[in-house]
Amino acid sequence: RGLFLDYVKQSFSPKTRMMVNSTSSYFILRTLKYFYFMLTAVLYIVIVITNTSLIVVICKNRSLHEPMYLFLCSLFVNELYGSTGLFPFLLVQILSDIHTVSASLCFLQIFCLYTYANVEFSNLAVMSYDRYLAICYPLQYNTRMTTNKAFILIIVVWLYCCVRFLITLSLNIRLTLCGNTINSLYCDNYIVVKLACSDIKVNNIYGLFSISLSILVPLVLILFSYMRILKVCFSGSKQTRQKAVSTCTPHLTSLLNFSFGCCFEILQSRFDMTSVPSVLCIILSLYFVIIQPLLNPVMYGLQMSKIRVYSFSAAARLTGRIVL
Repeated sequence: RGLFLDYVKQSFSPKTRMMVNSTSSYFILRTLKYFYFMLTAVLYIVIVITNTSLIVVICKNRSLHEPMYLFLCSLFVNELYGSTGLFPFLLVQILSDIHTVSASLCFLQIFCLYTYANVEFSNLAVMSYDRYLAICYPLQYNTRMTTNKAFILIIVVWLYCCVRFLITLSLNIRLTLCGNTINSLYCDNYIVVKLACSDIKVNNIYGLFSISLSILVPLVLILFSYMRILKVCFSGSKQTRQKAVSTCTPHLTSLLNFSFGCCFEILQSRFDMTSVPSVLCIILSLYFVIIQPLLNPVMYGLQMSKIRVYSFSAAARLTGRIVL
């Protein structure tokens, strides 16, 4: 808009030709803005459709009301939750000429994204324990991991993550901020804390304690589960190894992918990344909340035979109704 106004003011000056080029650049920038908006909107729609479809498939088919699929349902719900914490905000910012956000909405986004990350990692840890029971104790699995126990674990994971981060958020809200510029595509907890001009010693101490709980507790459970699974695989039959590979491959892929995205985001917010290309920084900063919600439905939808069969049959029925 500024370039266009300058062009109008200087339309009769000797620099008219140069300003025409600038105006062309302005329209190119407007086109790019709408292109990025459409790309982001399509990504969000795909995430919503794929994850919602699998949630519906699991909820509607009683044969899928088993612990493993209930944990998957919790995972897909979390993908929707995390994506909704980012994409609507991002879409508004792409179209806006002035990139501002109120403090309350900023803290709300921080809560959504951080609880999403905590629930994701904790959910994957519980799923690794579920796989350990299924592979190492197949005959006792139905008594050790019942549907009621699965529901309780899911509720505990969500409550634990939300309450723990509410404490972090309450410590941050009380801070007096001396700045209002965030060099990030979304509100980042650590960047907001760095804007404070009041004492942040308590925030740093609890922040380190909270991060330790977020990483160490699930990591210990994951390492324990997979060490026992590997032990059984090496000493077991070929059939046991095939079962372990088929059930653990999607989980390991999801776990490694999410860990990579979170590690980069933690490093990026705490170290100087000016030497890294800005486009790469943008892509990697959004990696954990874009690629994970896209990857999980594909991995579990294609690898888990029951989900694949029910998904294809549901799609066939829907297609048949549309054709009729």
